[in-house]
Amino acid sequence: MGSMLLDTHALVGYLEGSPRLSPTALAAIRGSIAAGDAAHVSSVTITELIYLVEKGRIAPLLLDQLLGAFRRPDSGLVATPFDLESAEAMRRIPRGIVPDMPDRMIAGTALHLGLPLVTRDAKIRAAPLVTIW
Repeated sequence: MGSMLLDTHALVGYLEGSPRLSPTALAAIRGSIAAGDAAHVSSVTITELIYLVEKGRIAPLLLDQLLGAFRRPDSGLVATPFDLESAEAMRRIPRGIVPDMPDRMIAGTALHLGLPLVTRDAKIRAAPLVTIW
């Protein structure tokens, strides 16, 4: 399958084993990790998860699970920074299509890295990048 970038919803669904994660997305993530390819997680997603814990929308244990996974090389999850190149690539994601700034930042990271983005977000899927859902 190759490496990919997971958006916040896809990552949470994967960590929770949620049935809300599409079978296609789940198979892609599992296949990528089983093949030894990375499932990248943007630093923007990590920031969003911290915010969701603070708001009481997700359990702190889920964030701790993710942070622990980054420290285990066998998890397949890799923390990926939002950097200058990602910011420049974000300019190719039209604000009229994807108005949410964190979503544009995550999409820009996927574009910069040349990776498909695992996302259920219809707005992001309508943007000019490769997505999996």
